[in-house]
Amino acid sequence: MERVIVLAGGMSYEREISLSSGRRVADALKQVGLQVEIREADAGLLPLLMEDPPDLVFPVLHGAEGEDGAIREVLELLDIPYVGARPDACRLAWDKPTAKAVFRQAGLATPESVTLPKTVFHDLGASAVMKAILDKLGLPLFVKPTRGGSALGASVVREAGELPTAMIGCFSYGDVALIERFVTGTEVAVSVIEVEGEPTALPAVEIIPLGERYDYTARYTAGQTEFITPARLSPEATERVREVALTAHHALGLRHLSRSDLIVDADGTPQLLEVNAAPGMTETSLLPLALHASNLTISRILTSL
Repeated sequence: MERVIVLAGGMSYEREISLSSGRRVADALKQVGLQVEIREADAGLLPLLMEDPPDLVFPVLHGAEGEDGAIREVLELLDIPYVGARPDACRLAWDKPTAKAVFRQAGLATPESVTLPKTVFHDLGASAVMKAILDKLGLPLFVKPTRGGSALGASVVREAGELPTAMIGCFSYGDVALIERFVTGTEVAVSVIEVEGEPTALPAVEIIPLGERYDYTARYTAGQTEFITPARLSPEATERVREVALTAHHALGLRHLSRSDLIVDADGTPQLLEVNAAPGMTETSLLPLALHASNLTISRILTSL
């Protein structure tokens, strides 16, 4: 392997995060002697790939462009190797309610939730639908779009009067909302990479935002969140979160790398929130922090290909 193309950018709300991730990945790969180019997924990409195919593509696109499997379908059409999950697995992980159904089938705990499109609120009456949600799930709640990342459009609802604003904010980023029971506890992320073909859970990263929650600003602004690796969990909880991340990785059919986001509740039960098949690679992103804690580098991911 000599020449790698890193795909970054795109037109999603997470474009700047993707570009930052792309630069970091490119720098890491250059340090091990690879020839690396950063490219956008635009009209010039396919002619480039067909005329001068690289040895490998490393997608770090976020949002629909990079996480719904479409770009990977194109790479498979061209028989170009790439880092990360196959298209079908991407689609499973990308749609949060579908992923939660997979988690439950695999015996993993995930917060109780309902999934409703914007049209239901319009057609049946927003007030009636929100009352039914509150009667069923109670408070507090966590509202987020079913697709997307970086906590965009997500919010905590602690009082009934906050739910309408939360729904409006959610629908600004997507047409379908996932409304979950809000779980309190220790927030952690557990990344999985394949080492010599075997999925391995990296040390859990504990997430302590300075504000109320781990939102977009807390994720990508240096100093807004404290990260502790390994997370301050009991030995039993540490092993459980590792097992959950590995089980989710297998259940979704992922490969090479993934990141599971969890809350360890008061009973010590890991509640699996979601799994990211295309984790961020910025300086404040969680997978690189876990790699660093393991004395590994981004380039280590390539050894499993």
